[in-house]
Amino acid sequence: MSIKDILTVLSFVLSTTAGPVLHGNGGSVPLTQRRSCTNDDGWFDHGMAAERVARDHNKHRNNLINLQKNCGREAFNEGANILPPMDFTSGLQNKKRQSESLVDEDNDEYWAGRLSIGNPGESFLVNFDTGSADLWVPSTNCTDSQCSPKQKYNSSASSSGVPTSSSFLIKYGDGSSVSGPVWTETVVAAGVKVTAQNFSPVNTLSPMFGNEAADGIFGLAFPAISSMHKTPFLLNAKNQGRVKSATFGIKLAKTKSELYLGGTNPSLYMGDIEYHSVTGKAGYWQTSGGNLVVSNSLIASSLTTIIDSGTTFIYGPPDQVDAMYKSVPDAAPYASMPGFYSFPCISAPSNVAFNWGGKNWTISAANMNAGKISLTQCVGAIAAKDLGLGKNTWLIGDSFMKNVYTAFSFDNNSVGFATLK
Repeated sequence: MSIKDILTVLSFVLSTTAGPVLHGNGGSVPLTQRRSCTNDDGWFDHGMAAERVARDHNKHRNNLINLQKNCGREAFNEGANILPPMDFTSGLQNKKRQSESLVDEDNDEYWAGRLSIGNPGESFLVNFDTGSADLWVPSTNCTDSQCSPKQKYNSSASSSGVPTSSSFLIKYGDGSSVSGPVWTETVVAAGVKVTAQNFSPVNTLSPMFGNEAADGIFGLAFPAISSMHKTPFLLNAKNQGRVKSATFGIKLAKTKSELYLGGTNPSLYMGDIEYHSVTGKAGYWQTSGGNLVVSNSLIASSLTTIIDSGTTFIYGPPDQVDAMYKSVPDAAPYASMPGFYSFPCISAPSNVAFNWGGKNWTISAANMNAGKISLTQCVGAIAAKDLGLGKNTWLIGDSFMKNVYTAFSFDNNSVGFATLK
């Protein structure tokens, strides 16, 4: 059975066993686990991690290009800058032996779920990404080899697709791209139906997506960073009366992971959601006033933080990341992966937390551990890297989100966290 078939079966099973408690009039998309940087035996996959770092770098580089095109450089965070592209293939050539046994591609580092496009609807497996803002899937016009195993949109089979005069393009550091025309179509996600939703049935697909089980990307951020610069799905859903609230909630975990569109799912979290206003004009789910603490000792303050479900790791300014690891016994820079740090596996930190003036949201020792590099040493999930996103800015990915329930509200322009049940 192929990886995609396994994911499809898991998605069906989850959808029949994890009925949400409604908080709003939306619905849920069960999220299945995707490819990981840690294999079944707990070893760190260097090549996969290098690919993830390059993809994160290039994604946010493209976001800044789109932001400049859509809103001008005045929308940039202080100190933000469009950096040169990063080639992901260089990391793939340096895989270490322990990574070659990677078999299970269903670990909890990336997350995918199903939606339908067209009338009648075609089902696609997509990565739901709060760090991007466009929807794209391959089309039947894509002849790249990496498109072959994927579900492809067939415009001639749908009665609701309408081509536009716009085009879609994302470029990557290896010279490859994802590109295609822009169409409007009927899209259904979590039972929420939106008509005339902009998306791209792409004709070219970068090799970096060739090993992904998912067919495409469903961006959940603001239109300021969209290549299409069009209204996102959930705002269209509210405008068309399909949901009452343009809010969505995400739980990422080994079981019962879920995207809830049109509200949040209280059966997955305890207490109130601690909301914080979205700041700046950068088009991200970005908050200010963040603090990094270790054992309740302040390491860095006044942080700008971007919450990105499409990113595996947590990236911060090198000086602040280094200060954090100085509090971890015997931690040291990991020479084989610049920006990453290693530490004795038995002392994986369980006391690292972020707060935004309220509760400390702690990252578990398991989620701080990105995998073994020897029988005794492990790699940390927090890495030092400048992504060009701005001064004092952190990109906070799944390694943090797996510890909390996260809510995103277009209505109130805020992002919030709650304690998982």
